[in-house]
Amino acid sequence: MTALSIVVPCFNEEACLAELHQRLGGAARIAVGEDFELVLVNDGSSDGSWPVMQRLAEADPNLVAVNLSRNHGHQLALTAGLDICGGDKVLIIDADLQDPPELLAPMLAAMAAEGADVVYGVRRSREGETAFKRATAHGFYRMLSRATEVDIPLDAGDFRLMSRRALNALLAMPEQARFIRGMVAWIGFRQIPFSYDRKERFAGETKYPLGKMVRFALDALTGFSSAPLKLASHAGLALSAGSVVIVLYILYVWLAGRSIQGWTSLMLVVVVLGAIQMFALALMGEYIGRLYNEAKGRPLYIVQDIAGRTAGTGRTRLGYVAEATANKDKPGGKGQRPIA
Repeated sequence: MTALSIVVPCFNEEACLAELHQRLGGAARIAVGEDFELVLVNDGSSDGSWPVMQRLAEADPNLVAVNLSRNHGHQLALTAGLDICGGDKVLIIDADLQDPPELLAPMLAAMAAEGADVVYGVRRSREGETAFKRATAHGFYRMLSRATEVDIPLDAGDFRLMSRRALNALLAMPEQARFIRGMVAWIGFRQIPFSYDRKERFAGETKYPLGKMVRFALDALTGFSSAPLKLASHAGLALSAGSVVIVLYILYVWLAGRSIQGWTSLMLVVVVLGAIQMFALALMGEYIGRLYNEAKGRPLYIVQDIAGRTAGTGRTRLGYVAEATANKDKPGGKGQRPIA
C-alpha cells in the first residue's frame, strides 16, 4: 500500500493534463516523497486525453491511467478511481486545477493534527465563475442542507483528503446514482473543514453546463432526502382541504338559489389540480427510476484499459475491468475479470 493516492476524474482535459501532472507530482513529493500514486481516470473523453495519459504513464512510474469504456459521468469516474487506488490516504481533486494541488501538504498536516478521517475543502471564493453559477451554487447547498437528513457541509465540493478506513466505508455503498460529497458526509467519522480560495479553470471549459447541474442537484436531493415526496404529500393534503372548501361554497350558492357561472374558474381549478398531480407523479417517478436502476445490479463502471503501474487494481469492488490491452503483455498486467 502506498502512503498516498491522488484520484483525478478527467473528461476532455487534454489541455490541462501536462500542467496537472507536473503540479500534482510536485505537491505529492513535497508531502510524502516518492511513496504516492497518481490515478487519472479518462471518462470517455472525445479529445486526445487518453493518448496524453498513456504517454505520461510511460514516463512516470507513479502514474496509473485508467480508461473507462465510455462516458459514465463525473461521479462514477471518480468512483472508479477511488475503487482502484491503493493509498493509505486519498486526495480527490478535479483536473481543471481550480482546486490548488499545493494545498495537499497543509491538508495532510491538518488531518494528522486533528486526528481526522476526512479533510474537506470549503470554498471561500470562486474565481472565474459567473454570478449566475455562484448564486445557484449558493442556493443549492443551502437548500440541500435544509432538505436532507445528513449534515452536508456548505460550499464544499469533492476536493477532499480521506483516510483509508473512510474510503473503505464509502466503497461499501454500491448505489448507482452517486453524490460523493453527500455519501462521505453520511459515513461519519471525524471530518474537518479546510478553507481555501478556488482558482479560475486552468484551460478548457466547464464540464457542468446547466443541464448537468440540474441533474446533479436532483441526484443529490433524491439520494439524501425524502423531502420531495413529503412536499407532494403536503401539496395533496392542501389541495384536499381546498376541495372541501370549494364543495362547501358550491353547496352554499346552490342553497341560496344562485346560478353557478365561471367556466374560466372551473378550468383554472382543473389545470392547477392536474399540474400538481403531474408534479407529484414526476417526483414519484424519479424515486422509482432510482429503484429500477438499483434493482438491475449492473457494475457502476467498466474499465477498458489501464496504463502504467497496476498495483492495487485487484481490489475493485463496484465495477468491471475488461481486458486491459495496454498491460496484458506486461508483467503484472491484468486480464479480464469480474469484480467481486
